[in-house]
Amino acid sequence: MGKNLKEAMKMLEDSQRRTAEENGKKIVSGDIPGPLQGRYENGCAYFHEEEREGLAKICRLAIHSRYEDFVVDGFNVLYNKKPVIYLSAAARPGLGQYLCNQLGLPFPCLCRVPCNTMFGSQHQMDVAFLEKLIKDDVERGRLPLLLVANAGTAAVGHTDKIGRLKELCEQYGMWLHVEGVNLATLALGYVSSSVLAATKCDSMTMTPGPWLGLPAVPAVTLYKHDDPALTLVAGLTSNKPADKLRALPLWLSLQYLGLDGIVEKIKHACQLSQRLQENLKKVNHIKILVEDELSSPVVVFRFFQELAGSDPVFKAVLAPNTAPSTVSRERHSCDVLNRWLGEQLKHLVPVSGLTVMDLEAEGTCVRFSPLMTAAVLGTRGEDVDQLVACIQSKLPVLSCTLQLREEFKQEVEGTAGLLYVDDPNWPGIGVVRYEHANDDKSSLKSDPEGEKIHAGLLKKLNELESDLTFKMGPEYKSMKSCLYIGMTSDDIDISELVETIAVTAREIEENSRLLENMTEVVRKGIQEAQVELQKANEERLLEEGVLRQIPVVGSVLNWFSPVQALQKGRTFNLTAGSLESTEPIYVYKAQGAGVTPPPTPSSIRTKQRFPGQKPFKRSPRGSDALSETSSVSHIDDVEKVERLSSGPEHVTLEANSPEGHPGAPTPQKADQTEDLQKKAQCSEDDCPQVEEPESLR
Repeated sequence: MGKNLKEAMKMLEDSQRRTAEENGKKIVSGDIPGPLQGRYENGCAYFHEEEREGLAKICRLAIHSRYEDFVVDGFNVLYNKKPVIYLSAAARPGLGQYLCNQLGLPFPCLCRVPCNTMFGSQHQMDVAFLEKLIKDDVERGRLPLLLVANAGTAAVGHTDKIGRLKELCEQYGMWLHVEGVNLATLALGYVSSSVLAATKCDSMTMTPGPWLGLPAVPAVTLYKHDDPALTLVAGLTSNKPADKLRALPLWLSLQYLGLDGIVEKIKHACQLSQRLQENLKKVNHIKILVEDELSSPVVVFRFFQELAGSDPVFKAVLAPNTAPSTVSRERHSCDVLNRWLGEQLKHLVPVSGLTVMDLEAEGTCVRFSPLMTAAVLGTRGEDVDQLVACIQSKLPVLSCTLQLREEFKQEVEGTAGLLYVDDPNWPGIGVVRYEHANDDKSSLKSDPEGEKIHAGLLKKLNELESDLTFKMGPEYKSMKSCLYIGMTSDDIDISELVETIAVTAREIEENSRLLENMTEVVRKGIQEAQVELQKANEERLLEEGVLRQIPVVGSVLNWFSPVQALQKGRTFNLTAGSLESTEPIYVYKAQGAGVTPPPTPSSIRTKQRFPGQKPFKRSPRGSDALSETSSVSHIDDVEKVERLSSGPEHVTLEANSPEGHPGAPTPQKADQTEDLQKKAQCSEDDCPQVEEPESLR
């Protein structure tokens, strides 16, 4: 089938050449893509549905090639001299376990090669360390069997130093297999030296389906081997007609696309990556993970902000004795924010095909791999520009939130009644919990009182119409109910925010407790009133006598000698919480003043805000924020309100002051005003009328 595919591609090449000659074009051999240029000569092809199946077949071929008696002795040959398969630490997850399960090998036969730590990319295989591992295995009597290299790692798309790895494999007689998304660039006219070195390997696995946007086409494993008997035993060739038809969907798809279509799709995906990479280099606080020698067709970036920056908040937070913990905490905060950024970008630009991943060294990152997604999603250059614009619009939110997190934590820890909750999965400013009086921290049961307080607190905060978002999150560890504060792009006054949360929660708790106490007092008052009324009825019966209770006799006695009984009753004073008699009401025609009610708990007033300023925002700095005229008029309005709120006494004093302003009343009018005030006071106290002066008659 591989021979038939090569013949079909050759026919396609001749057709393209004839078409170009008819149009007067000149064919350049360097522009012919991949296999048509002879970059992987004398190779055979194996088509398979599972991407890892081809590598498993290659491993069996390597075992049969290195162990001559494996067909006869089987496992005994492997037991006497254990084979070793070397995988990079940046290989796709689960690859080593899959190979061991398919080959029936124990896990010690796998050797994980670490990546570079000092020089080069941190996602490339450390060649020097690999050579040391191979020497150690040879000294222990093991057989270095196969090495899996990456031409584009699954995570960030970095390519190993395949040229040096090939020399090392030839030195120890190892089989070199290469896989990765960067193998698609072999179809282009210009290929990097690291990827071009993959054409010298023993085998490679390619996935043209995602690269070209072709569904239901098989993957292809190209290999070089001269013994057809071993390839048949390894399962790379078959005499079944059904196995030969596996390449039919791919062959038909390649015929439909043509040479220009294949090259155009791959070139378009690489241009999208380069376009995004060039634009992101101009954006602050965005770190790009790229290779040194050539820009990878996979772009991986993350939001990053230096701890020791120009921001005074960070300089105040960083202390010498807490620097390691602070760095770890800030990195974790950046990971959470990057995860939020990736989810937001995926929602805003769905055709970009972004994915969020966690790297061991860098943390949470966002990956853009158009070679795997652009052909299916139809990603264009305008979509990349929109993606960059969305990133720039989200950066102020990320920077501001990251700066306010530490300040919010310190403010909450310094406020009585509030508990800071360190939820690692929340991307907002922070999480806080109010500790009420009956809060049992050791109990994991539900807390209805705390839930009621936090629900009221959430309602009060949302009524402020600020730019912040508040929500009630699920239970976190032993915390029963918490208040989650969202992200912001403005300079928020954290002290005012924390104070408002504490005061509002305390007010809700006090009001709830006052209502509960009033309910209990009313209940006891009703019971006491019932007892008092029952006693009053018994006393009335004793005073009136038994005869007056008889219907006919009682009417006659009441007609001759009516009973002069006082109207007795009970009234309940909610202010004092006591039961009082109604006798003063009927005797003096007035109800007692009772006890002065306690002051209702009210929230502490925050600092004065300017007109149009939303809650929790910092006031404009400097006196240039408001004009001089507006400031004076604002002060005059405040003085007028205070003068009116001071009552009539203040007005009378101003009227009687000797140094009056223009328009003040004369002494004669002042005397008339005093007489009118005295007359009003006497009318309220039922005092005798005072004769009006002649001037008023």
